Amino acid sequence: MTDTPADASAPLVTGPRGMALLSFHREPEDARSAAYVLVVLRHGGRLLMVYERDRECWELPGGGIEPGETARAAAVREVREETGQRVREEDLRFAGFSRTALGPERGVLEGALFTGEIPDPVPFAPTSEITAIHWREPDEPLPYGRVQTVDEYLVALCQK
Repeated sequence: MTDTPADASAPLVTGPRGMALLSFHREPEDARSAAYVLVVLRHGGRLLMVYERDRECWELPGGGIEPGETARAAAVREVREETGQRVREEDLRFAGFSRTALGPERGVLEGALFTGEIPDPVPFAPTSEITAIHWREPDEPLPYGRVQTVDEYLVALCQK
């Protein structure tokens, strides 16, 4: 199944800093390769969001896939590096591939989206990249700053 806009030239949704979600494909995990990962991680019905220092924006945890690393391993690593939370590869469910325009002159990348549940969150310590995390209730406004609407759209797709 593919989620694409009615007008193929229009994005599904746009976000801060010129980001645009071009399409979302529900395919098997090995159907294509990805350059980055995002993780929809929940605890007790609440969604984990991170505040990214440079972009000044609440986002899903995630990031680039390193050479030789699988998307699933990158998801585990990124969650740990950005939030301190421990999740196992086998506890993640693959949700699909996103095709995202990163902004003016930054290109278009394929991403892998994973979901999971964490039973026991650990305390967070800020990093050079992530200044805060928030376990967000459904439809709860975040405490400050803007929200990456592309990520919010992907979260909604995972609930379908």
